[in-house]
Amino acid sequence: MSSMKKDIQNIAIVRLSALGDIVNSAFVLQFIKAAYPHATISWVVEESFRDILSCAKHLDTITPINLKALKHDKSFTRLRSEIAKLKTDREFDLIIDMQGLIKSAIVARILGKKTHGFDKNSTREGVAALLYKTKTAIPYEENVILRNAKVVSDALDITITEEMIQNKEAVFEPTKEFLLQKEKANVAFVIGASWPSKIYPKEQIAKVCAALDIHAHIIWGSEAELREAEWIVANTPNATLAPKCNLRELVSFISHMDLLIGNDTGPTHIAWAQNIASITLLGPTTDRMIGKTPKNIAIKSPSSVNLLKINKNDFSIKDIEPQEIVQKAKELLNGI
Repeated sequence: MSSMKKDIQNIAIVRLSALGDIVNSAFVLQFIKAAYPHATISWVVEESFRDILSCAKHLDTITPINLKALKHDKSFTRLRSEIAKLKTDREFDLIIDMQGLIKSAIVARILGKKTHGFDKNSTREGVAALLYKTKTAIPYEENVILRNAKVVSDALDITITEEMIQNKEAVFEPTKEFLLQKEKANVAFVIGASWPSKIYPKEQIAKVCAALDIHAHIIWGSEAELREAEWIVANTPNATLAPKCNLRELVSFISHMDLLIGNDTGPTHIAWAQNIASITLLGPTTDRMIGKTPKNIAIKSPSSVNLLKINKNDFSIKDIEPQEIVQKAKELLNGI
């Protein structure tokens, strides 16, 4: 065993938000644990995303904080209360900031002095690098999965290759069984997203569902998404509403699917994490944001994207033809 591995017993990861970014970061846990089997791995995360990490394999402890609440309650008392959650008797041998923002760098530095993160040219908020003891250089434009692998492998002096990522184990442990009909493929559709311009129109989703000989399950979260989902079900003979799920249940539900089709959003990324085939529909974003494998693919609209200045008014996702999605779905389903 190398001297470094003997020295590292307590590891902290800082990745506060958002859902998709957390999902696309959690795959590193299995590689950390393989290299440091006796180490304790802790994760600091926004309270609202705690549930997704509660079923992550190889994670020992979770520290939830509520920095978002500080936007509404700017009192020093509230700030002190949230910072106090980060104080622990445990001394971290290494803190890895996988987010690269000023707020995540501050959180990492509160945890301890032995911090690692992205250098000033590798993230949107380069000043965050001032708070790291050691740093990783990787182009901001690089695929997020490879960026996450690089910052962790540099920090811990381990190897995480693209081949290892392709052959990863499922990231999350399903916690619930769902009874589904099996005579046809079960395909989930993620219809929501954080921005309206990332949402594929419901009318076109209905056409995709109707053109496939499948059981289509429409995943929804908010009340607005429920109304959209109900419209799709009412206008599509082979579509049904997915059950209302919390994040843990959503992981389990997606893990039962043969294929998932969805917008660039957290639930769609869960399919990649669980080694479930997926098609991600992209308008104002690019396939930089997804885990790409032969069975996890993206279909991009014709628009160009500036990664440093995303155009949230780019509604070109609607220009993706339903038939293109249908063809790719058939190819993936035939390969199962």
